[in-house]
Amino acid sequence: MAPGVSKASAAPSSTDSGAEATGPLERGLAVLRIMADAPHPMRPGDLARATDLARSAVDRITATLTHLGHLRPEGRELVLTPRLMEFGNAYLDASGLSHALRPSLERLTRTLGESVSAIVPDGPDARIVGKAVPPGRVIPLGFRVGDLLPAERCAAGAVLATGWEPETHDAWRARRAADPLDAGFPAVPTRRAAPRPERTEADFAAWTAAATANSWALDDQLVSPGLVTVAVPVYGPDCRPVCAISVLAHTSRRSGDELREHALTALTEAARDIADELYGASGAAAPPPAAPAYTDAKPELGPSFLQALARGLAVLTALGRRRGGLSVAEAAEAAGLSYPSTRRNLLTLSQLGYVEQRGRRFLPAPRVLELGYARLSTLTLADIAQPHLVELSGQVRESVSLAVLAGAEVRYVARAATEQITSARITPGTRLPAYATSMGRVLLANLPEADQLERIQALRPQALTPHTLTSPERLAAALDQAAEEGYALVEQELEAGLRSLAVPVRDRNGRTVGAVNVALHAGPEPPEHTRNTMLPALRACAARIETDLAVAFAFAPVQTG
Repeated sequence: MAPGVSKASAAPSSTDSGAEATGPLERGLAVLRIMADAPHPMRPGDLARATDLARSAVDRITATLTHLGHLRPEGRELVLTPRLMEFGNAYLDASGLSHALRPSLERLTRTLGESVSAIVPDGPDARIVGKAVPPGRVIPLGFRVGDLLPAERCAAGAVLATGWEPETHDAWRARRAADPLDAGFPAVPTRRAAPRPERTEADFAAWTAAATANSWALDDQLVSPGLVTVAVPVYGPDCRPVCAISVLAHTSRRSGDELREHALTALTEAARDIADELYGASGAAAPPPAAPAYTDAKPELGPSFLQALARGLAVLTALGRRRGGLSVAEAAEAAGLSYPSTRRNLLTLSQLGYVEQRGRRFLPAPRVLELGYARLSTLTLADIAQPHLVELSGQVRESVSLAVLAGAEVRYVARAATEQITSARITPGTRLPAYATSMGRVLLANLPEADQLERIQALRPQALTPHTLTSPERLAAALDQAAEEGYALVEQELEAGLRSLAVPVRDRNGRTVGAVNVALHAGPEPPEHTRNTMLPALRACAARIETDLAVAFAFAPVQTG
């Protein structure tokens, strides 16, 4: 659960429940949950069978979710999109964890040289809400943000269980009885045989008692063979653990006792720093970006658009507008909905476990992370850009690419190529000199001035064609022009007959992380014709990629792969 937040105690009365707790919102969330757990994309028919819903109902749900940008059709299949991470981001913002975790986890992983995670209670289980891995590690260990772990199989679970209420223990026993092999936890290996309930309970009680006495817990290969973890609590104002900070190592590197000796002091200090950020004077964070208010698409889409589903999801996203959550009236204003509609949706979301309540305020619960966050959190810049490049290539009927800067070269990371005779033979991984390419010019132009100067001096440009700019002064002028105009047009400088137009792709902080280009044959039309006809579509493509990047990498640097 979120720091300092308990499960909503103000449950709907008997007159409120019923219709308010069922319907399109509940069914839409069920569809998203099933798709998030599926190992591959699903077709509407698959969803109808998995949900026991009529195919017509599934079609309306998926049409609405597609319009909202949470799903994307690929042929006959449906896939989750980065926009779905808005719900998890709303939880991380409203709980304060987005502000408190990242600097401490990054310092901790640099200090320890091991992967670290932040984990919160989600009912009787443990949900990963933050992680950091050592830079340069070829095979970084750790689970994904959003993964759910059985409390009795991880050190963080033992630490968090020291603050459980009796009803949480009851929910834990019921969960174990219903799923003795842990088949409902994709992040951990399924048990080969069901343990005896009384033995599990006795062992976990002893483990929890030791965690209470020591203020730490050690897991020696319970969560997965070959892995050891040590976890410490982050305490809330009521002296109950609201979060656990865990370090994970492979047994080939350290034994459990060695990991505890190595990490415990740094873990404890990090936990105190995070508690100060969450509850101390330094815990005031800048407000997150405003969520878009609900827009009624019923007039545009007709019966296929489910207003109730769209409104419910708008309320859920809006709750991330302020740390500590929103009152019903504030949520209504933020979502652009009426007070009664907002209240009904909050009650439904609360009953479904996606919203928690503190006093008069509501905020997203950790459970929202089950809606695809773990899967989507592993996406790279290339993954996110690829469908947008395919769309752009279809629009302009030319090959388009995405590249990043790698020293004095550009490295292609994604591409959508046409089947034309004049198509350039380029694949992801290809490197080309930055000075002679449109993407290189855009990327160099957006570097800090000192860095830009250093790169230009290191380029040592050669005349690849009679048109190639090789003078440092002319190159500097071309970069200034690209920075001012927001694009670069390169005419036959890399190869005779090749024209290229590129624009930058920026992260949510405005930093250029890549460039998108369209490459085509330099035919009889002048370069200005290419610029005038291609630039609007190219910029629109970059804007769509940037929108997805802002959601997918709200709390971490863009992973360029």
